[in-house]
Amino acid sequence: MAGSNSYTIVEYFGGDDGYRCGYCKNDKGNFSHGMWSHSMTVQDYQDLIDRGWRRSGKYVYKPIMKKTCCPQYTIRCHALNFQPSKSHKKILKKMSKYISKGELPTAQADGEPMDSVCEEAGPREPTKVCQSDLKVVANADIKDEVPNCSAATEVQKNSEDSTAGSSENFQNDSASVSEGGTDAKASKPGLGADPSRPPCRKAKDLRKERRLQKDQKRQHGAGISLAKPANTNQPKTLEEFISESLEDNSSDRLEVRLVRSNPPSQQFKASFDASYQVYKLYQMAIHKDPPDKPSESQFRRFLCDSPLEAEHSPDGPEMGYGSFHQQYWLDGRIVAVGVIDILPACVSSVYLYYHPDFTSLSLGSYSALREIAFTRKLQKQSTKLCYYYLGFYVHSCPKMRYKGQYRPADLLCPESYTWVSVEQCIPLLNNSRYARLNQDPDAGDSQAVKDVGRALVLHKRTVMPYIVYSCKFKGRSDTAEVQEYASLVGQDCVERILLYRS
Repeated sequence: MAGSNSYTIVEYFGGDDGYRCGYCKNDKGNFSHGMWSHSMTVQDYQDLIDRGWRRSGKYVYKPIMKKTCCPQYTIRCHALNFQPSKSHKKILKKMSKYISKGELPTAQADGEPMDSVCEEAGPREPTKVCQSDLKVVANADIKDEVPNCSAATEVQKNSEDSTAGSSENFQNDSASVSEGGTDAKASKPGLGADPSRPPCRKAKDLRKERRLQKDQKRQHGAGISLAKPANTNQPKTLEEFISESLEDNSSDRLEVRLVRSNPPSQQFKASFDASYQVYKLYQMAIHKDPPDKPSESQFRRFLCDSPLEAEHSPDGPEMGYGSFHQQYWLDGRIVAVGVIDILPACVSSVYLYYHPDFTSLSLGSYSALREIAFTRKLQKQSTKLCYYYLGFYVHSCPKMRYKGQYRPADLLCPESYTWVSVEQCIPLLNNSRYARLNQDPDAGDSQAVKDVGRALVLHKRTVMPYIVYSCKFKGRSDTAEVQEYASLVGQDCVERILLYRS
């Protein structure tokens, strides 16, 4: 997908110091490994989140599960098999009632807390790195520099594989698209249900049809064969529930616009101020931030900046991969924004903020339902893209357990890095905050590091395998740190990702 000159470049910071937990509010109880990403391909980030990593702006972190106060398990929903629960249907009906009548519910929602923005950006300022200045160590140089290293042959092969481009990079990028992949300017709010779908039928009409058929059968006798009615027991899809909530005769119009945040599209830039004001109100009302804390620079750093390179692929979604803002426009103004990443196998939810005036509409849950439907739509364009990642599931924080209700869903085992269904995990987490979720004792980490020498290092603008770097700079005492980093990202990633060494 990315061009041959695209690399993931990271600075690893370790995870020795504890900081404030956004869940239990423990001042020093949250521990995580962290690294600053100067740039990152979407495939590398997909592989990293499948090993428990997660990004906040350009900072990528992984909770130290056995040490942190509130263990955070990566959770994903099987979007194609998702069926809304009764509580989900109530949320959609609540939105439908508001859109059709313009009346906000009087009862307040439970306040669905979203993931806290991680403000721990490492112990030092990241180094400035320019990809165009990078130089890859040639195979001949490796032979000259490492005459006595037994693993030199393996390193040479890895160097050839790692520098090869993954695929073509498209020049024409979709700057701003709606959920369906069309230009936002062409969107027309208030069109109602999809005209290509059969019209929804009311239960009253279906009962009337069945009564009529019974009457016809009695009148014509048992010998007359009647056409068999369609199966009315088939449950409605998520898309049908959403479509019903967007009636033509609505007093308010709800439109969802997808705008690329990195690099920022013109539509993103034009709506930046309005979006930031909603974020500021949200942080002050929901998270009780003082007025000066939700600054514009903070907003840019954690929710607009992204290390993900914009990428396109012939078999990928129409708008491409990367980082986006999904804006919810109600009657001409932004009321909520979902920050998402579109990756090769999933749509990953980063954060959701909304205008406090609409708290009673349960916009956290509503946006998750819309993002699941969006994932299903993208899967029709890219068959591999079939999961919806909800960030972290925190069982020790009761208010964060709502994520487990988007089923079927899996949690990532922190030891084997395999997926285990939520139903199997909950009894384990009821007994212990931390648990090995995969109960097969023989299941191991398939990406366990076999050769740290194959890890790619960026030093003085030169890309080289770690075996070359360690032989050239034998006095350096960073082997333990590189080994720790390698074990956390896995063997495949260390052979693709450039680890910056000053």
